[in-house]
Parts: sequence; structure tokens; C-alpha cells
Amino acid sequence: MSFRVGIGYDVHRLAEGETLWLGGILVPHHKGTVAHSDGDVLIHAICDAMLGALKLRDIGTHFPDNSAEFKNIDSKLLLKRSYELVKEKGYSIVNIDSSISAQQPKLKPFIPEMEKVMADVLGIDVDCVSVKATTTEKLGFEGREEGISVNAVVLLQKS
Repeated sequence: MSFRVGIGYDVHRLAEGETLWLGGILVPHHKGTVAHSDGDVLIHAICDAMLGALKLRDIGTHFPDNSAEFKNIDSKLLLKRSYELVKEKGYSIVNIDSSISAQQPKLKPFIPEMEKVMADVLGIDVDCVSVKATTTEKLGFEGREEGISVNAVVLLQKS
């Protein structure tokens, strides 16, 4: 059996008056991500991990941030399309592990819904999708609430 591992990372600036989409759900907060798409930094990191595992380049290659086609796009569609590329190569997801770094808002109450939404989009068991959240103890751009970042790892298996 052939396995492939991919690592994804994404970061977005936070600003007043923007929406905060994470894992396909709208998280209430006074700041949101500044982005060409809906700015779902969690989904973007997972897409990069999936694509990278199979040497399919990165999310920006497939969904450029200067294309009108992807302006304000729901990142769940990018997640679905990225996984279709993975399946075309004959692979399926074993599991996803991700960590969100943000000082605010507190994300723990939203994590089960994020995991369910993404599992549903991907057509996989929710037990295969792990989302964690941490602060940076007020250090760095995340700690100053200037931005939010996500690290993601995906394990793929040849179908």
C-alpha cells in the first residue's frame, strides 16, 4: 500500500468589518480575514497539504487569487475540487490533522462543527478530521490579533 504525506500552511491578515470563515463555518468575531476568496485559512492549509502530498503544486496554482472566477468563492468548493484532484491520482484521505493559531476568538466551541462540515464536503468519516486551536500567548502577529495561521498535515493512501 502506498502512502503520501502533505503539509500545508496558510496565513491571512485580520481586519475589522471582514468575516471570519474557518473550516467552512462562519465564526462570530469583530475581525475577519482579508482575502480574495472567503479567506478560510483552515481549508486553504488543508488544500495545500492534499495537493502537496501528490506534488500537485499549491492552492494558488489551481485557484489563483487574481482570477475573477475565485473572487469571494466559498472555500468549501476549493476543498472539494482539491480532493477531486487527489482522487484523480488514485488516492484517498486517511486522516487530516490541523492546528489554528489565533489569539481571539476562542475557537474550541466551534471545532466539532468545523470537523463535521469538512468531513461532509470530503465524504469521509468525521473521525478522520482533527482540528485543534491554540493561542500564541500574545506573541507574534497572531498574538497581536493582526492575523491568523494554520498548519495542516494530510495522510493519503493509494486507493
